[in-house]
Amino acid sequence: MEAFVLVQTEVGKAALVAKSIAALSGVRSSEDVVGPYDVIVRIGGGSDDDITAVVHAIQQVGGITRTLTCQIPNHRVISE
Repeated sequence: MEAFVLVQTEVGKAALVAKSIAALSGVRSSEDVVGPYDVIVRIGGGSDDDITAVVHAIQQVGGITRTLTCQIPNHRVISE
């Protein structure tokens, strides 16, 4: 199972938050971006409970003001 977590941060904290999130177990990628959200995170786990645990760990990172989790219902691998 995989999900994206969209993160809003305090002003000026996006890069630090992205780096802190990247160090968490279950995080596949964490990038600071420009737009309505400041950090986009891709997470993975074997079950819904695993995804929930990673989301809770992300929400404990300092500097975060809001998160939105978007679970991927049907993961597709595209060959390049």
